[in-house]
This record gives sequence, C-alpha cells and structure tokens, in this order.
Amino acid sequence: MLVWFGLGLLAASQRQYFANPPTDCGGLGTIGVTVLAGPLNYLGANPRISACTLPQPSQ
Repeated sequence: MLVWFGLGLLAASQRQYFANPPTDCGGLGTIGVTVLAGPLNYLGANPRISACTLPQPSQ
C-alpha cells in the first residue's frame, strides 16, 4: 500500500500539483485521485476532478 501511494505522490509531484496550493475543491480532488490511482498514472491514467460543489450553510 505504501508503495502504491508513494507512486501516486510521485506522479502528482511530477505533474507539479504541489507547486501552487489548489484554490478549490476540484484541485484538491485531482491531487487526491492522482495519489489514489498510484501506478496507474504511469499506464496512461490522468484522473482529474473539474469541479465540485460544497454544501452551503443553511440560513
């Protein structure tokens, strides 16, 4: 498991996802799925989360 996630972190690092902190949940989601995909990133997987909506507080 550690090797799997390590390869995912390496892929995210090579894509420079950590150079600038993400400003929205889509950026965080992309980093998360890239790390979870692990070695699949090197087999052509390029997971991305384009947008997500957070629940709004009730008024």
